[in-house]
Formats: sequence, structure tokens, C-alpha cells
Amino acid sequence: MKKNLTTRLNRIEGQVRGIKGMIDKDTYCDDVITQIAATQSALNSVSKLLLEGHMKSCIVDRIQEGDMEVVDELLVTMKRLMKK
Repeated sequence: MKKNLTTRLNRIEGQVRGIKGMIDKDTYCDDVITQIAATQSALNSVSKLLLEGHMKSCIVDRIQEGDMEVVDELLVTMKRLMKK
């Protein structure tokens, strides 16, 4: 999972550098916006994968330890992600 997330983030980092280069070269605005949308989508995918892993490990572990406050924490996190 960690390697997968790191690979995706490296790709996103390259996309952001590419967007900066497009702006520096005065690339047509619509093309830049398209690349920004693609980068946002890629970041959303990383968030979903990370949330899934968090729920399957961290959340389950804390509930098994009797820490029910983690459910409220998870709800806040999910609300934050759903705003986007």
C-alpha cells in the first residue's frame, strides 16, 4: 500500500511540475485547466486509497482497543473529503 501511494504521489508531483511548466510557457488556459482537473482526480484517488487503508487498520485497531472516539474522528475526516 505504501509503495503504491508513493508511486502515485510521485506521478502527481510530476503532473504539478508539468502544470507549472505549461503556465511558464503560456499554454492555452483550457489545456492547463484540463491538467489541473486530472491532477485533482489523481489526488482524490490517493485520498480514497489512504482512507480505505486507514479504516481497515487504524480504525479497526482502535475500536478493538475500546476507543470509540475514533468513529467521530473518522466522520470528521469523511466530511472533509466529501466537501471536495
